[in-house]
Amino acid sequence: MESRTGFAVGGTAHAEPVSVPELLARSRTLCTPPLRATVARLAAPMDTVAAYHFGWIDRDGTAVEGDGGKAVRPALALLSAQAAGAAAEVGVPGGVAVELVHNFSLLHDDLMDGDETRRHRATAWTVFGPAQAILVGDALATLGTEVLLDAGDTGGASPADAARAVRLLTTATRHLIDGQAMDVAFEQRDSVTVAECLEMEGGKTAALLAAASAIGAVLAGADDKVSGALQRYGHHLGLAFQAVDDLLGIWGATEVTGKPHWGDLRQRKKSLPVAAALAEGGAASRRLAEELADPKGRGEEPEPELAARAALIEEAGGRAWTQEEARRQHTTALAALDEVPMSDAVREHFVALAEFVVVRER
Repeated sequence: MESRTGFAVGGTAHAEPVSVPELLARSRTLCTPPLRATVARLAAPMDTVAAYHFGWIDRDGTAVEGDGGKAVRPALALLSAQAAGAAAEVGVPGGVAVELVHNFSLLHDDLMDGDETRRHRATAWTVFGPAQAILVGDALATLGTEVLLDAGDTGGASPADAARAVRLLTTATRHLIDGQAMDVAFEQRDSVTVAECLEMEGGKTAALLAAASAIGAVLAGADDKVSGALQRYGHHLGLAFQAVDDLLGIWGATEVTGKPHWGDLRQRKKSLPVAAALAEGGAASRRLAEELADPKGRGEEPEPELAARAALIEEAGGRAWTQEEARRQHTTALAALDEVPMSDAVREHFVALAEFVVVRER
């Protein structure tokens, strides 16, 4: 199975193929109604801004069937509850909470990066203004904690397990913010090491996927050994996910990704392909380093210049290295599942979601 990112991941042998679209549809079916109800708690106009961002309404307030994202994180939360021997529904508060925190980060990221499109339409900050985007992002992060505490109050989880879930999510959120701060700082540096890039992406992306992969199990009362193994699965899955995202940020098609063409290069992001290319040390690597150190035209380079820069990254081996890193992180994620006693069906669902994450075009 080939993707625009340029590599394939072999599937495992299933008695019957796992349908990832069905897993994602289940997560939307179970998590979207409580997610909508939670967002409705926000005061006006924040409720409208949030509904627009989630793709539920257009800029005029008319209900639409928008693209609300892949729903991978809620799907992982539901599966983690099942891995702990509970019903998928036990993981719903966790799925809602991680989706709220994820979208808090998207609202702020779009503004910080100056991105004007997401999911094939105008970003919230361009429609409602930067102040509203900031406020709504803050509000969504706060709501994530409320949802988990509510789960402890209403009997869906014990108060102790709800408190453990809150700690898991708030710690992940702190790491996410740490990673985003590093990402912003890297834009002003001429180069970063591969190790620094992996540390940044471990916070910015992997921390929340790690939390999503364990939060349902925590709500179900799983012990630290089980939740820890699921977190490791999610952490390495998150690094694989971000490696693919970095490839798409340079070589992905706008009409497929819904993100600006050459967006990462225009912002001079030090993503994994760039860091790996800079570390290679050959002629293409040195030329790339010179271009990134040149302050002229920062953020305003024409497309032919950005295309040439992408070619330098590929010539220096940045693309191939990142493809291999995605494979390695995917393999490491699957190995962590061996530490959790779970049914074969649930394990196959985790495996299928991992393959979906690394073989994609958006």
